[in-house]
Amino acid sequence: MLKDKRKRKERQGKSAWIEGEMFSYLKPLLRKLNQKIDRRLVSTFFGLVMAILIHRHRNHGLVLSELGSHLLGPEHGRAGTKRISNLIQSDKWGGGMIVRFLWEQGTQRINELVEQGERPLVIWDESVIEKPESLAAEGLCAVRSTKAVRLKRIKPGYFNPPGGRPIFVPGFHWLQVLVLGKKGPPTLAHLRWWTTRGVRESSKRREERQVLRQMDDLWGKEVLHVWDRGFAGKPWLSMAFTYAARFVLRWPKHYKLIDQDGKLRKAWEINRGKRSWEYRYLWDARRRCCRKTGIVAFEVYDPEGHVPLWLVVARRGQGQTPWYLLTTEPICLPQDAWSIVLAYARRWQVEMTIRFHKTELAFESPRLVKWEHRFKLLLIASLAYTFLVSLLHPALILIRNWLLHTFCHRTGKRSRETSAPLYRLRIALSVFWLSHPPPFFSYL
Repeated sequence: MLKDKRKRKERQGKSAWIEGEMFSYLKPLLRKLNQKIDRRLVSTFFGLVMAILIHRHRNHGLVLSELGSHLLGPEHGRAGTKRISNLIQSDKWGGGMIVRFLWEQGTQRINELVEQGERPLVIWDESVIEKPESLAAEGLCAVRSTKAVRLKRIKPGYFNPPGGRPIFVPGFHWLQVLVLGKKGPPTLAHLRWWTTRGVRESSKRREERQVLRQMDDLWGKEVLHVWDRGFAGKPWLSMAFTYAARFVLRWPKHYKLIDQDGKLRKAWEINRGKRSWEYRYLWDARRRCCRKTGIVAFEVYDPEGHVPLWLVVARRGQGQTPWYLLTTEPICLPQDAWSIVLAYARRWQVEMTIRFHKTELAFESPRLVKWEHRFKLLLIASLAYTFLVSLLHPALILIRNWLLHTFCHRTGKRSRETSAPLYRLRIALSVFWLSHPPPFFSYL
């Protein structure tokens, strides 16, 4: 009995310590909120981030009534829901405060990477938030359903796969930006949502132009932007040249460039018949296997402005489509080409982040009608993600391993070998805080 009490007291201390780490992480933001809203709402803000970490439900993860029960307990669920509603609906603060907090986190990470002599990578990616059952919510527009694309994908052993035109459902558009280096977890630097209908009507290029302009003001030319094929084309290239941005852009193989002979040719035609310079075995994070990859590079020019660029081709083996990577970085040696390929390979981190937001943090579950209220709730949920990522710091390896081993033990080889077990870490923290509630109180 005495041993159990000592053990419980020790765990209770660790629960309070993790809560203190979370408070230290959010302290700059909480101080600014304390200057604008009531102290009780600041406490609700801090408790809401904790409730989001504890409550794990894909369909109801960001439903206010569910979060209210986790905030104050099931017997006071109505009061908890009312507190969250007062926080979300308050006009004294806006989501821009959290957006600025994320920008500051990204700037801090870039400064750390520059001090270490490493080139910071800024990874962009687009997605959509689908609300197929909603009609009354503000800001909804037609978005192409990625869920339908996934369900229509051909699977071995099954017949009559559905075909036809793309499926569009109500929703809104989403842009996410990460900052990271060659290794280590990513840092969420920016989130943005927009719609193409109604009073808040905007466009994809207009929103991306604003983000690029702000990055140029904050970070200058120290960072290397990594863009996927959705950014390829004349409009975005012209914008990148306007701000003299350094970038790596995956170029579609049928898009044209001017080769060294001055001829306008498709990317795959420039690459045809040329031997690879070198070969390496690179890890495929998506398929979880090593692939023998060859590289070759060509000096090319933009068809419109005749700006000198380099086309790096990564040949990933039989049955795999090569990567055609257009970059502003000069390629003089094979090592330079490999650095471009490895930089683009890091882009998979943003895909994993979007997947985590949609599945673990239930970004598609809010049932708020007002655009601003929904915007605030999603940004608060993003703080839960950034705190989880902060727990992946090497200095916290002991407490992290203890959480994973004690509250989310797994025997599978894949779970043991995962370098950044973010899903398991959230499960462990949720179970830990449910069994040993932290001494939640106002620090301010």
